[in-house]
Amino acid sequence: MAELEKRGVPLHTKILIGLVAGAVVGGTMNHLMGAKAPTLVFLAEQVTNPIGQLFLRLLLLLVVPLVFSSLLLGVAGLGDLRRIGRIGVKSLVYTLIISAISVVIGLTLANTIKPGKRVSPEVRDQLAAQYSTDAQKTVESAIGGPKVADAPMLKLVKTLVPTNIIYSLGGRETPDMLALMFFTLFLGIALTLVPGDKAAPLLAAVEGLYQAVEKGIQLIMRLAPIAVFCLLFTMTARFGFGLLVSLGWFVLTVLLGLALHMFGVYSLSVALLSRINPIEFFRRIKTVMITAFSTSSSNATLPTALKVSEENLGVPRDINSFVLTVGATANQNGTALYEGVTVLFLAQLAGVDLTVAQQLMVVYLAILGGIGTAGVPSGSIPFIIVVLAQIGVNPALIAIILGVDRILDMCRTTLNVTGDLTIATYVARSEGVELMKQTPTPAAVDL
Repeated sequence: MAELEKRGVPLHTKILIGLVAGAVVGGTMNHLMGAKAPTLVFLAEQVTNPIGQLFLRLLLLLVVPLVFSSLLLGVAGLGDLRRIGRIGVKSLVYTLIISAISVVIGLTLANTIKPGKRVSPEVRDQLAAQYSTDAQKTVESAIGGPKVADAPMLKLVKTLVPTNIIYSLGGRETPDMLALMFFTLFLGIALTLVPGDKAAPLLAAVEGLYQAVEKGIQLIMRLAPIAVFCLLFTMTARFGFGLLVSLGWFVLTVLLGLALHMFGVYSLSVALLSRINPIEFFRRIKTVMITAFSTSSSNATLPTALKVSEENLGVPRDINSFVLTVGATANQNGTALYEGVTVLFLAQLAGVDLTVAQQLMVVYLAILGGIGTAGVPSGSIPFIIVVLAQIGVNPALIAIILGVDRILDMCRTTLNVTGDLTIATYVARSEGVELMKQTPTPAAVDL
């Protein structure tokens, strides 16, 4: 890595090298030594996994102050309540439409390819047995004990509006990002109604917090190439590449859907709505895409997305802070697509034929799930379990896809984050901003 630093190799290249090297080394050692070899288990559990998790947890550590400061400054920077509402409505409508398209693509492919019908009963039983323990824990966590169901609108109110923001952030390991965003949006709107001289001290303090968090992220990202190597090594050392072959049709269906959405739907969106060259768009955001792929977390990728969107795409900071911060939790097209395909795959595997009405319900639930799913690794699994229970499929079948979920999580997170950037460019263009005026330098994307 030191040699690469001297040559001025961009960060995204170093991350890509670490990603490929980690996958190759881990997969090769798994093939030669076996997943349960003591040396390999020691390396994965005691060395690479702790390093990779340290990197992820450091990034996630700064997500709450980053979301609070960037969103508050973004809303306050927009100033006019009518402009805030206009940008919010545009973002919401875009998210709902593109998410619906993504789920329809996924269900169409699942109905056409029928990946669940192509897995042999022997492989199905073997995978279910191998991951049954993890699946049982996940199912119990997602479903829990008997609960009194709230009416849909009451559930929406309880999900969005916290009664104690401190508890929402500190009462659990994974902070409630929807609650944080609602609180911050409400506070930001209130600040626009306060006289400038009264609001200025608070905004100055929040600006200082934002700058400090940004510097902290720059320090953490120096670890990215090594951490990405460790993350990929751990994954392939544990599971190897054989699992991808066993579930090849399922993996193919998901990847095909993600590719169609990424290079088809998004390309049309940035060309027609943002009026920018799709090839140039993807070239300028490659650092974001690689970071999303390697971390499997929209929240952990948010700092990189904010910087690249402003410096490489020319989206103003106030729009970035609003759209990308909300989008990291609320706009997850890849997750919606994946959830739709997975539900149909497991239903086919169980021999349950879903009616058109049931599939439309899956579309509806997947769109909602994409909006409400946590932007952290494997955040969609609990949602899939709940949907399986509702359509009469044994939730324990989730065990079959747990082994490949991580690699597919990396791919769908890349789509999620790219989708956030397409929204940002669309909103900026609709607000009269001229995008991509400057040619990016390597330093512009090198955190």
